[in-house]
Amino acid sequence: MSATIISGKDLAKEKRESMKVEVEQLKKEGIQPGLAVILVGEDPASQSYVKAKQKACEEIGIYSVLFRLEDNVSEEELLQKIHDLNNDNAIHGILVQLPLPAHISEKAVIESIDPNKDVDGFHPISVGNMMIGEDTFLPCTPFGIVEMIKSKEISIEGKHVVVIGRSNIVGKPVGQLLLNENATVTYCHSRTKDMRSITKQADILIVAVGKANFIDASFMKEGCVVIDVGVNRLETGKLCGDVVFDDAKEVASYITPVPGGVGPMTITMLLFNTVKSAGKLLANAK
Repeated sequence: MSATIISGKDLAKEKRESMKVEVEQLKKEGIQPGLAVILVGEDPASQSYVKAKQKACEEIGIYSVLFRLEDNVSEEELLQKIHDLNNDNAIHGILVQLPLPAHISEKAVIESIDPNKDVDGFHPISVGNMMIGEDTFLPCTPFGIVEMIKSKEISIEGKHVVVIGRSNIVGKPVGQLLLNENATVTYCHSRTKDMRSITKQADILIVAVGKANFIDASFMKEGCVVIDVGVNRLETGKLCGDVVFDDAKEVASYITPVPGGVGPMTITMLLFNTVKSAGKLLANAK
């Protein structure tokens, strides 16, 4: 048996085509969805992510503006820029690229973004609404993961989901979203004892630890669904996930590749949230 590939690249393309139509409709109604991205410093990975986000915006007709700030910018200056964007009617989504320099509080920055423009889904109000199952902007990577699972008509209700990793960006929220879909969710992390005995119970295994080839087939039960969130660069320059792909694909029923798996869906759901924000504004104006 060899697993069916869940291609985030293909699903992202399909969703972006649909969003392009929605953006054109909003434009006819007098609203062009607008996304503002703030990039602090010169981190190469962050610059690469931002470039990909801008390109994706251009593809579907979203107005995108990038603000580059020096890595010695004061927290006060950054918060003022966010305040200005909160009050800019042409901007429907605000994204501050993380990580930030050590002298700037990520918490203060996230909390300063208007929840109505929090297209990253990180604001405490967005997180709280997600927890209780209310409509909100969902965090992009977890949102993308759920969409990928659903795209293959994989049943979530009643399934045992095991999440390896408990970050606020991926691990915790993806578990909550799947709990909202009536899965039974278990979290594993660096303090978990006998992790293999837990992961081998998983119907759906989500791996988000940021360690190259951390999980192999010995952690999996036959026929499980494997979602690999990790993106790691080896010394050879090649990208790989947290899962030993060639090993796992012989045990899993479905698996996501790296690259071309979860990554493209993260950006796609950011676009989705931005279009959703613009649509809300239009609905409220009517």
